[in-house]
Amino acid sequence: MSQIPQIPRMPQSTQIPDAEATLATLAERMRPAVAFDAAFVGIYSGGAWIADRLATMIPGEHPVGYIDVSFYRDDFARTGLKAGAKRSELPFDVEGATIILVDDVLYTGRSVRAAINELFDYGRPARIELAVLVDRGGRELPVEATYCGARLAVARNLSIVLAKDGERLRFGVENVSGA
Repeated sequence: MSQIPQIPRMPQSTQIPDAEATLATLAERMRPAVAFDAAFVGIYSGGAWIADRLATMIPGEHPVGYIDVSFYRDDFARTGLKAGAKRSELPFDVEGATIILVDDVLYTGRSVRAAINELFDYGRPARIELAVLVDRGGRELPVEATYCGARLAVARNLSIVLAKDGERLRFGVENVSGA
């Protein structure tokens, strides 16, 4: 039996929301507004987990796809390919579709930009909306979530990390070197 890696816990003085409760809040905010046939596209890996869950929580028929933005990142030439790159899977026609792009944490906006660039390689969607579990601020690009579960102010030297314990989601925090 493999052991789940431990994510460092946030210091007691800082509040971080429960990931499952935040997901429920996000779904509640999306229910009245999401198109019945909107496709959910999760950005690996946290966004993929959330897209799977949201597709069952939002009324309608929502195909689910996944995007790995590794090759589309604007820092690819500088940092290279990260370990664990996955194959993007979009088992539906992107052309003319309503897409709900799903990510776990919105920070600089660069992953979202990369995901949109990749989506357009598959076709021209009619509309792209963005759903995020957490918006932590600190944008470097003009990107704003259409749907957001929670907004948090987090120091630049900390990273909010979504982990999966079985089927339950939970947040953790990691120190970021060089920030």
